[in-house]
Amino acid sequence: MNIKTKYSGDAEIKEENIINFEQGIPSFETEKEFILLPFSEEPSAFYILQSIHTAGLALVVMTPFSFFPDYTAKLSDQTIEALQIEKEEDVALFVVLTLRDTLEASTANLRGPIVINSAVQQGKQIVLNESNYHTKHNLKALEASGKKEG
Repeated sequence: MNIKTKYSGDAEIKEENIINFEQGIPSFETEKEFILLPFSEEPSAFYILQSIHTAGLALVVMTPFSFFPDYTAKLSDQTIEALQIEKEEDVALFVVLTLRDTLEASTANLRGPIVINSAVQQGKQIVLNESNYHTKHNLKALEASGKKEG
């Protein structure tokens, strides 16, 4: 299947890799089918969550653990049931980035992670109400701490 993307032009995708968001994504409730594309040709913690129907709708997301190694997101029973999660290893967790001029000025939304059950290609953005996370965690300090660890 061929789709138009925001960042990469035309892209060939496999239909079995389409992720269904039954309720859409907040602010984009009518968009229900997305594909996870690599951010670049180099291995990276960053990805593009691209709508398969609207070329201009693409969210830059990342696996939070690369920058936030202690990040945790408790999934409610309702989320586990809605995404048909049976095994923890089937769960992929991503956070949406707000990109600025530099990575250091960019922020990550740790309060609203995107949860994907890769076994059945179901996804949902959830809100972590009972946490200290917020929607704009700065990546600057984390990048510096990541360099110390590496």
